[in-house]
Amino acid sequence: MTVTYSKKRSYERNLTAEDVVWLVDDLLKRALQAAASDVHFEPTDSELAVKFRLDGVLGTVESLPKSLADNVIARLKVLGGLLTYRNDIPQEGRIEIGNDPDGEVLDQRLAVFPTIHGQRAVVRLFYRHKELTELEHLGFSQNILLALKEIAAKSQGVLLLTGPAGSGKSTTLAALLRHILKNSPGKSIVTLEDPVEIRIEGATQVQITPHGQMTFPTALRSLLRQDPEVLMIGEIRDAETAKIVIEAGLTGHLLASTMHSGTPAGAFLRLLEMGIEPYQVTSSVSAVLNQRLVRKLCQKCKKKDEQSGSYEAAGCDACFGTGFKGRVLIAEMVQLDGQLRKAILAKADIEELEALLMSRGHTNIFADGQRLISDGVTTQQEIDKVCGIVSDESRLLSAGGEL
Repeated sequence: MTVTYSKKRSYERNLTAEDVVWLVDDLLKRALQAAASDVHFEPTDSELAVKFRLDGVLGTVESLPKSLADNVIARLKVLGGLLTYRNDIPQEGRIEIGNDPDGEVLDQRLAVFPTIHGQRAVVRLFYRHKELTELEHLGFSQNILLALKEIAAKSQGVLLLTGPAGSGKSTTLAALLRHILKNSPGKSIVTLEDPVEIRIEGATQVQITPHGQMTFPTALRSLLRQDPEVLMIGEIRDAETAKIVIEAGLTGHLLASTMHSGTPAGAFLRLLEMGIEPYQVTSSVSAVLNQRLVRKLCQKCKKKDEQSGSYEAAGCDACFGTGFKGRVLIAEMVQLDGQLRKAILAKADIEELEALLMSRGHTNIFADGQRLISDGVTTQQEIDKVCGIVSDESRLLSAGGEL
């Protein structure tokens, strides 16, 4: 989907190389003001497109002359401490935070990659969301919130978080650890992350460096000898890490981690595919939490459809003409019980597991989103897009029919 935001500044086309320092600083400043999560500098055969990712959606904000592309990327490299004379290799760096007077930005990371049209650069912005530090403030339904608190009070077991990149998994994990520290002061909590994105006071955080000797499995094995009570692993990426995580969950450790899976049932099957024995899965995994982030309707311009009673996106200057501003959480949680354990031990396939959950009245992530539509927080189309579903309501709306 191609989006062009309405607040386009249209820089003068006769900008010179000397103006590039101001130009790059201005673009990064605008990104901070718009609360963009990423800034893309994408070269084409005719221009350098500058795009902001706002509330998870990437849209073009500027089109710069092709003649300035090399100078813009070079300036970004200088800011990120990269090699300006190497244009043939990927490079990663960090831009010092100097244009955020309110102190809302935690980090700015730069990645540069060579393409056939020149070098492509992406700046990732990490914010200090003070309102998202507590579990109660994340937006979970009451049932999931209570279940998470019960899991946090346990002394062993594995909690798995699933969802695509940018679905708020790291924020949820950080809030969960803060909850444990608040309610069980003195507990030994250690995290292994690549990289450390959110600082948690009271926890020992370890950063795993790519291509280094201290890999996730190596660090995890060593940490288990250091008497931790709670462990957080940034991501289960391979079978070796998965086996150690499951073993830790069986031997008196409370462990939380993330893995790539679209559904809770898919997470169980992925563990089995990694070589974990079914009895180990059923004995160690406490629950799987699957979550997504959906865009919230802009409170300044959303309008109510009198026929359906639901709200629609309109668009104004406050939301860059998108009709949406900010994001909110939708989630589903599956806790293991007798029926589900039997199905996993019998190595049921994903269709059987999904059917079992449905027969038990499981509230899936799509159903959880309906509460936000009822409250006028988001739209049916937004829920459909994020969940990868085309509902009957969306079909009618797209066809111009009545609900």
